Amino acid sequence: MLTMTEHISIFEVGPRDGLQNEKTAISTDDKVKLVDLLSQTGLNKIEVTSFVSPKWVPQMADAPDVMARINRPAGVKFSVLTPNMRGFNKAVVANADEVAIFASASEGFSQHNINCSITESLKRFAPVAQAAHRTGLPVRGYVSCVAECPYDGETSPANAAQVVEVLHAMGCYEISLGDTIGRATPDQIDNMLTAVLDVIPPTALAGHFHDTAGRAIDNIDVSIAHGLRCFDSSVAGLGGCPYAPGAAGNIATETVVRHLTAKGFDTGIDLEKLMIAANFATMLRTSV
Repeated sequence: MLTMTEHISIFEVGPRDGLQNEKTAISTDDKVKLVDLLSQTGLNKIEVTSFVSPKWVPQMADAPDVMARINRPAGVKFSVLTPNMRGFNKAVVANADEVAIFASASEGFSQHNINCSITESLKRFAPVAQAAHRTGLPVRGYVSCVAECPYDGETSPANAAQVVEVLHAMGCYEISLGDTIGRATPDQIDNMLTAVLDVIPPTALAGHFHDTAGRAIDNIDVSIAHGLRCFDSSVAGLGGCPYAPGAAGNIATETVVRHLTAKGFDTGIDLEKLMIAANFATMLRTSV
């Protein structure tokens, strides 16, 4: 039975997943300030940046500088996306607390996003996962387009489950299930989770729902019913996806916190402090 103290974790992805889609460069100072504001809210995990080629994601070109300058209060872990060994090695130098790898449940999206098949992408990530385990860094996995793809249409739940199973076998401690274009229905999420939970327990899963069609909260509720207790969100709803035209940002962190609080869950997040960060994030978005 649900109690007033049951906890749901929020994984903040705004500084990376949110800002990467902004077309005008955001200053390193502003990125650092946003992360510092977020780290004062009670969030335990913040995805700060990604170590990817500036050719593909120019907004993340200052990743080393951002990581070097953020404050690091006790109890907050700072994550970075590392798609290959070059990125992983930079993440180690930058003292990241954990790294993330990013696969797709859709062949079309995999080809457009990282220019290779799903199978090839997973082969590329294996050395990163192995290196992370050798150095003691936790690895988080992402699976995009778990329900809908902008290129292939509806994603088979079996496809999502298969990719999740491979990432789990690589040693990902948690796998985030992404409705990348934000158009999944609760029924689609229900079907996808039914398949995924055949290969991995809900304690090793997170929900990552963009809000293009306004169903992200409904999809969170379906996921809660399946036992998930971690959700990604983006402060002020920052984001979108450069390879999913028209997709809205990940659901706003403040919206998720209010919703979960109303349902009787504890997030450990100070909403007043979160709104300071959200207002700053909104200013960044409107000024670029």
